Amino acid sequence: MTGPPPALPEAAGDAGDGPDDAVVITHSLGEPELFAGLYDRHAPDIHRYAARRLGEGAADDITAETFLIAFRTRDRYDTAHRMARPWLYGIAANLIGKHRRTEVRALKALARTGYDPVAASWSDRSDDRLAVQAPLAGALAKLSPGDRHVLLLVAWADLGYQEVAEALRIPLGTVRSRLNRARRKVREALSTDPAFTSAEQELNPSWTN
Repeated sequence: MTGPPPALPEAAGDAGDGPDDAVVITHSLGEPELFAGLYDRHAPDIHRYAARRLGEGAADDITAETFLIAFRTRDRYDTAHRMARPWLYGIAANLIGKHRRTEVRALKALARTGYDPVAASWSDRSDDRLAVQAPLAGALAKLSPGDRHVLLLVAWADLGYQEVAEALRIPLGTVRSRLNRARRKVREALSTDPAFTSAEQELNPSWTN
């Protein structure tokens, strides 16, 4: 096919940012090149999230594999969901989960020494300053994988509770219980660590409240 890809119909009620994700995915079944629009829209956020979890080096692979899996399984996407963010973050979270030991090792190293080659890449941007707080890293390392997924999808991916439930394919009540448990454990860990006192105000209130 030559020339620009065909225009897609605007979704009803769309805010002017182009067709919604469900429309793109549906049309990409017949015209696969259109799937690039989904990548352009969401890849930067998926990459940013993966980098905060595993470092910049792994983020490239996680992002690429997330969209490869999404492309290959797009025929099973539930088009009742107009936005594909939860679906994509769910794929990314599953891939990140396979690197659980790497993530925990990086968090523990950061908590112990204040530096780790993997975790160091988290400090490249000023908005990542939370991730380089050693006490917080230690608290995150102690969470179960399920609790850590829920907490970080809310705190770093900015997903709502229902979106997290869709991403992880768990009941909404499970999201709430895991988030409450994770917040309680992080709050308890930070309140007992004097090293965190001076930086306490940097913690996003939604993490602990």
